[in-house]
Amino acid sequence: MIRFHKIEGTGNDFIVIDDREAADLDWPALGVRLCDRHHGVGADGLLLVRESVDADLRMRLINADGSEAEMCGNGVRCTAKFALDTGMTERTELAWETLAGVIRTEVTSREGTAASVRVDMGSPRFRPAEVPVRVAGDEVLDRPFDLGGGELRLTCLSMGNPHAVAFVDDVESFPLREVGPLVERHPGFPNRTNFEVVELIDPATARMRVWERGVGETMACGTGACAAAVAGRLVRDAAARMTIHLPGGTLNLAWERGESVFLSGPAVTVYVGEVALAELAVGAGAAAARGG
Repeated sequence: MIRFHKIEGTGNDFIVIDDREAADLDWPALGVRLCDRHHGVGADGLLLVRESVDADLRMRLINADGSEAEMCGNGVRCTAKFALDTGMTERTELAWETLAGVIRTEVTSREGTAASVRVDMGSPRFRPAEVPVRVAGDEVLDRPFDLGGGELRLTCLSMGNPHAVAFVDDVESFPLREVGPLVERHPGFPNRTNFEVVELIDPATARMRVWERGVGETMACGTGACAAAVAGRLVRDAAARMTIHLPGGTLNLAWERGESVFLSGPAVTVYVGEVALAELAVGAGAAAARGG
């Protein structure tokens, strides 16, 4: 049995595990089973907290399909709360090693099961090779992409992981479940991509839905909200500080050109439990999960 915390950030939910002393497990395969909402615990992803030689701690993210992601803005807020709640640290400011580099978090408040966390997400990257996206030029701003029967204008950038942002008139009516897979697996994105559709309400406020690489439509995406705020500033003259409303809640963003993107939002523990990893490992039925 291994203990886990189920934590959500604006509806983007994760299974968080202290992996500092765990056995050498096949986490991608186990992540698929754990994240299954019918036969496992159920989550958008599995977060593993590990020791780091380059930062205070290391965060590893396994998507629901078993793929590994470079970073997650909602996820790192959840691991920051987890580290404090479990006594891994007493520090409210932490540096996290991720596949996207070192990310810094600050827990600005804690009350009961909830916390508010501010994240220095680093600077966005725009060169096509850094996203990556297979197009010519130095950046991809509001450029048309052929989706095979239709065209969509995308702004592409990296927040440590790839993003493609489209601005639409009505985010609710946009056929995300149909278009999302086409963008995610477009041949122009060699590592696939996350895809955000954004409706600007005013220069400082937007609504957003997201199709996450390796997961599908989710309630929220922290790096996606960062990408939307940056794209809005570049191609829609949006404000430097933005409030973005997602199906799972609200995130606050701040970005000045040439600087880091700052993301602020909640992290809430849903429950704590234990799971029988041996059963998951051999595929013997559902995960034996029980709340605690």
